[in-house]
Amino acid sequence: MKHVKALSIKFLVIAIVLYSVLGILNQASIGNILLISVLVTGVAYVLGDLLILKNFGNLTATIADFGLSFFAVWLLTAAFIQAEFSISVSLFAAFLIACSEAVFHVYMQNKVLEVDQDAGFNTEYVQRLSTEFAEENPDADYIRVNNKRTDDD
Repeated sequence: MKHVKALSIKFLVIAIVLYSVLGILNQASIGNILLISVLVTGVAYVLGDLLILKNFGNLTATIADFGLSFFAVWLLTAAFIQAEFSISVSLFAAFLIACSEAVFHVYMQNKVLEVDQDAGFNTEYVQRLSTEFAEENPDADYIRVNNKRTDDD
């Protein structure tokens, strides 16, 4: 059920972005936009979210989603819509999709994916290695050392 909800959210975001960009700039039909949205959502969810996000993290998955969205939108708009300036439109759509994907990946990591603690950044280990800061008092240390020497003599 978690994956169905995540797929629905991803589809809605991609469909809204593509409708905004392709509908306004290219006068594309709703059917073509929905078909492109379904195809981009399916491929991006499997590759970007389930494989790359789980293994490499948010930044790598967002960059991969940008490239994947660009090529998918570019090829599909060229095939279905025959747009004259589909490269610039695809770049703009991919940028907007990648921006939304960065936020969606946070949702995926927190609610859907079971992220392995050993694969990611372990904050507990870093906290054990952190440095403690204290105020030094050289006079008290000197007195303590001298008192130990006089006690031992």
